[in-house]
Amino acid sequence: MKLSMFLPFEPDRKWKLARQCGVTHAVVKLAPELTDRNPPWDIDVLAESQRRFREAGFVLHGLEGDQMDMSRIELALDGRDEDLERYTEMLRNMGELGIPLLCYNFMAGIGWFRTQQTVPERGGAVTNCFCLDDFDNRELTKDGEVSAERVWKNYCYFIERVLPVAEAAGVRMGIHPDDPPIPKFKGLGRIFCTAEGFRRAMRLSESTSHGITFCQANFYAMGEDAPTLIREWADRIVFAHFRDIRGTATSFTESFHDNGDHDMTEAIRAYREIGFDGPVRSDHAPSMEGEGSGSGYEMFGHIFALGYLKGILDSLKIETEG
Repeated sequence: MKLSMFLPFEPDRKWKLARQCGVTHAVVKLAPELTDRNPPWDIDVLAESQRRFREAGFVLHGLEGDQMDMSRIELALDGRDEDLERYTEMLRNMGELGIPLLCYNFMAGIGWFRTQQTVPERGGAVTNCFCLDDFDNRELTKDGEVSAERVWKNYCYFIERVLPVAEAAGVRMGIHPDDPPIPKFKGLGRIFCTAEGFRRAMRLSESTSHGITFCQANFYAMGEDAPTLIREWADRIVFAHFRDIRGTATSFTESFHDNGDHDMTEAIRAYREIGFDGPVRSDHAPSMEGEGSGSGYEMFGHIFALGYLKGILDSLKIETEG
């Protein structure tokens, strides 16, 4: 496996701490609101990021998240074909530079969402939670009611146009689960909130570029057994998010990686069984003493998670690349 971490565009202490923990591969989000530059349809922006990571001792293995505004694509608004052309240009750039992974989602209108980011965890650490009862899910966004089937049609349109380009570029695209995995969010239908939604998507193409980002906690929240799904999707998983929760899709709390409801070792054992050699990264760690709110992306909790993950890998005699 490739020990990886989601790191910011600008070199900072997270970069240094990640390398000190043994991380060798980086993934990054290059959306303009984070970089003050063009999205990575501009190859110079992508090449600059790759060079920075290389000079710091990392392999830039992939991009993660929305690298540009996806609303016109996800909601079939005027201008989506122009946006798709830029999206495919980004894929071509990734291929030209040898960046082989794109972790993406298709959460129309609203992305990753939590209802609270100041939840106490072990020893006074702070984490986040989602509770459906804590807000009015009937309240609509400016986009109004959008059915899941309409989102599905938009996803099919997207995949038909981008997947051939990804395949030609040698880029593997991994769809991330809806987070939280609930079927409708403020009137917006969700299509990746169940395992069956992923099976339906995978039936669209047998291409090796059409894959899954396996975010363990999201599948646990769906009520699924993660190791069973890992084995089922052995040839589809392109990226592993090492993460745990306590609770269910409608009410859950992000936990320390050794303090959730699930056996994390069994998930890693399943990756070993299928011969997974892609990137794995810790995800959504609680904030520890001296850090901010429980956003999931402070550093100390990830240092703990990396040590915990490396201990599991060593105990199972799984080698990491680097």
